[in-house]
Amino acid sequence: MISGALKRRFWRKSLKTWAAEARAGTIDRREFLALATIFGASTAAAYGMLGLAAPTPALADTPKKGGVLRCGMAIKDQKDPRTYDWPEMANVTRQFLEPLVRYTREFTFKPMLLESWDVNGDATEYILHVRKGVTWNNGDAFTADDVVYNINRWCDKSVEGNSMASRMGTLINPDTKKVRDGAVTKADDFTVKLKLPKPDITIIPGISDYPGLIVHRSFDATGKDLIKHPIGTGPFELVSYEVGKKAVVRRRTNGKWWGGDVYLDGVELIDYGPDISAWISAFESKELDCTFKTVGADVDIMDKAGLVRSDVQTSATIVNRCNVKQKPYDDQRVRNALQMAVDNATVLKLGFDNRGTVAENFHVAPIHPEYAELPKKARDIAGAKKLMTEAGLIDFEHDLITSDEEWYKNTGDAIAAQLREAGFKVKRTILPGATFWNDWTKYPYSLTDWNMRPLGVQVLALAYRSGEAWNETAYSNPEFDAKLEKALATPDPKDRKALMKDLEQILQDSGIIIQPYWLTLSNHRVPAVHNFGMHPLYEVYFEDTWLDT
Repeated sequence: MISGALKRRFWRKSLKTWAAEARAGTIDRREFLALATIFGASTAAAYGMLGLAAPTPALADTPKKGGVLRCGMAIKDQKDPRTYDWPEMANVTRQFLEPLVRYTREFTFKPMLLESWDVNGDATEYILHVRKGVTWNNGDAFTADDVVYNINRWCDKSVEGNSMASRMGTLINPDTKKVRDGAVTKADDFTVKLKLPKPDITIIPGISDYPGLIVHRSFDATGKDLIKHPIGTGPFELVSYEVGKKAVVRRRTNGKWWGGDVYLDGVELIDYGPDISAWISAFESKELDCTFKTVGADVDIMDKAGLVRSDVQTSATIVNRCNVKQKPYDDQRVRNALQMAVDNATVLKLGFDNRGTVAENFHVAPIHPEYAELPKKARDIAGAKKLMTEAGLIDFEHDLITSDEEWYKNTGDAIAAQLREAGFKVKRTILPGATFWNDWTKYPYSLTDWNMRPLGVQVLALAYRSGEAWNETAYSNPEFDAKLEKALATPDPKDRKALMKDLEQILQDSGIIIQPYWLTLSNHRVPAVHNFGMHPLYEVYFEDTWLDT
């Protein structure tokens, strides 16, 4: 085992090399910022290595204290955070729960309940330094015991829907489906050591994802109910929660937040439903200050209402997927025929009002630094018909299922229209969101959306690795899994890019997805709202937000 000093020298040397490549444009700047902060550099240090100053919020006026911010967002049923499958769930609870690490709007990883972390030279050992002086809002001290408790919970693969197990895969014993013996140890009250059997560069990105919010160590014993027992370390505390209506938080009253004081007295997160006219009316009547997100054609409508827009280009996306465990989608000819019959640029135009970039059916984005360019494929109706005929299914009726959210419906309609134009029979089933998401992993042929992940390998591990909780296609390919394991263990972006080219090609050739576009995400606010904008991972937090009222 190399010494701590040698470990630090290893990463300093690597980061200097990558910084030089980023300055020269041979690797993506976002990749460098992500890698530098994954391996323990501060945001300021990472930007400094690029010869840049870290971005800071522009303060046109002195921040004011007070006021209640009203933000429009769907209010969904709550559950155990490790099983969250919507960022909206976390956007309420993250006001009083916190992650160990946060991915920022500046595309870096920021320590939250950790003060810092060290990573050894081959990314098989992580030392997590727990933030001191943090208290839960019930008065308990936050310590390494809380960190160990949460990581053990994340590593329980036997829990249905626990997607954190996908992110913590290298810490899990595949036989017991629990944490490996000796993989997670408490060194002292403020130090936790992770010992991995093989390299994994995604540990820090994984714990920063929205199901990774830290719960109190009494969470399981008290019934896993955050509404009844909203114990957290964050700057706000929960006042009320009504599914489909409103969630209310107020500035913390029991003990001080470790990050200092906040400006707002509280936040109301209000559900106005899918009808854009209700949102516009709320703005006009001064009942709403900002939106969590604004999608598709609604962006123009909000713009015309005189609101301030915030945009960010992301690798968030929508996926039309086949479930390969269900006929006829177990036949690759059928899947390839469907994919060949669709022009993704047309789907972007009709489905999302051209607010994004065209994708290539392999779920790795050009903004991912390990993205490898493949030869572009054009729509091929004749080839699609030939394959479907060979499969003996030219007369089969495909039932394309989507939720009733406008951009889902429009995207599904655009795909269905092109499939029909190619001579395929397509039925459209549009379900209310609450109904659709009850069985989202089980439909034979449907559309789902996927959040951005900072590294391309992250989403491949979540969505397409064999046996994972979020593998909605039921895809299982030992060759793909093996190459992905190598990519997850490869820190250098150039080396990872070579592996990614093969992974992209395998996914594209499999035909399991029509992945038509990458989203440009937007939200809106009134001018009185300061320090609030669109986050690339759909996250909202308000500790630095203030109202000019």
